[in-house]
Amino acid sequence: MKKTTQAQSNPFPYSDTNKRYHTYDYYLRNTFGGKCAKLPLDAGLTCPNIDGRCGRGGCIYCSDRGSGDFAPEAQLSIAEQIAQQKAAFAKKWDTTRCIAYFQAHTNTYAPLPILKNLFEAALDEEGIVGLNIATRADCLEDDTVAYLGELAERTILTVELGLQSSSDETARLINRGHTFAEFVEGYRKLRCASEKIQICVHLIFGLPGEDDARMLQSVRDVTALRPDQVKLHLLHVLRGTLLARLYKNGEYEPLEREHYVRLVADALELLPPETVIGRLTGDGAGDVLLAPEWSRKKTTVINDIDKLLFARNSWQGKRFLK
Repeated sequence: MKKTTQAQSNPFPYSDTNKRYHTYDYYLRNTFGGKCAKLPLDAGLTCPNIDGRCGRGGCIYCSDRGSGDFAPEAQLSIAEQIAQQKAAFAKKWDTTRCIAYFQAHTNTYAPLPILKNLFEAALDEEGIVGLNIATRADCLEDDTVAYLGELAERTILTVELGLQSSSDETARLINRGHTFAEFVEGYRKLRCASEKIQICVHLIFGLPGEDDARMLQSVRDVTALRPDQVKLHLLHVLRGTLLARLYKNGEYEPLEREHYVRLVADALELLPPETVIGRLTGDGAGDVLLAPEWSRKKTTVINDIDKLLFARNSWQGKRFLK
């Protein structure tokens, strides 16, 4: 008798593999008809907690690239960056479909004419089938939001909002510069602008001072908003950051791998099954990563999450309460 595979016995509806959560790969294949290469870009913008509008120094974990460590240099035009990234991705991705990912810093933190030039330049490039715009919920001016609503009529638009934690105390510790109430206000503005805007919320596990209950409360608070996508990140310690100083002084201890894997499985059980999981662990650039060392083995971490969900006979949304 032929043995049933994990994929065949998978109870999770938004999967055609052994994955018991709504993977970004599954979303891409069902949205665009196949794989897409996501091209990180640097628009040369900054953040309000860097330039003084609401703070200085940026978030305590951010490198000087503003989370855009895998993007080309901002001195290059958007067209040049896309060409460079396409050439790099062509070596490992057999696809002509690409998503322009404005990743570094806050990509709605500029006057609207500047933003239009950036985003339209990306859309003009051959093979670009969608835009991902990483930003903050407190940097969504009314005219910008109206433009994003219009963009969503012309392309698949995802706006990524960095929340990291719903705790205002944690927000102060990490120098985020805005409250959870302000985050919700910005989130609602996007929702009202267009139902076609895909909203992705970022959460980080392992932030200073947070225990499991606090981290999972952030998941519950985000779940109540019903985002289209969620990215779960591990907090990395990167050279040159304030977090690196805390780590070297013994004032911060990163999560262990088993702890992180368990937290992610717990979080997935709480999230709505329809919510796309854009990421389960972050990437720290190898030359600046101080800790945790185990995070370099990204595939191992993801495999451990898969194994734990299978061992629990669990899946995304199993404990989701409508």
